[in-house]
Amino acid sequence: MLGVKINEHDDTALYQQVAAEIRRAIAEGEAKSGERLPPARDLAAVIGVNSNTVLRALRTLRDERLLEFRRGRGITVAGTPERGAVTARAQQLITFARQHGYGPKELIGIIENLSESAGRRSLGEHPSFT
Repeated sequence: MLGVKINEHDDTALYQQVAAEIRRAIAEGEAKSGERLPPARDLAAVIGVNSNTVLRALRTLRDERLLEFRRGRGITVAGTPERGAVTARAQQLITFARQHGYGPKELIGIIENLSESAGRRSLGEHPSFT
């Protein structure tokens, strides 16, 4: 879990790199559901970044429901490898969409349309081309 790697020459914000590495650890089963993470200060020292950078990454992962903050119990992994993998892929999709000029609402619309189309196909229906 402490094998978090960052690249200071990458344009990606440091907190996003830290979050991506923790997502990867969850997706690969390196950090298991229910497992406690080291304190942010310790993670920051090992990674070589400011503890506020680590805290921002951890809050991002909490908002994604991959981590859980509990008073007196620290930070634990709440997500499963599957959720971690899906979340990581979704983050890649968001980055890709932004690079191509698509905002969040447009991306959500695309996903909803694809989801509806997939649902119709699974029921044997064919999309209309009108």
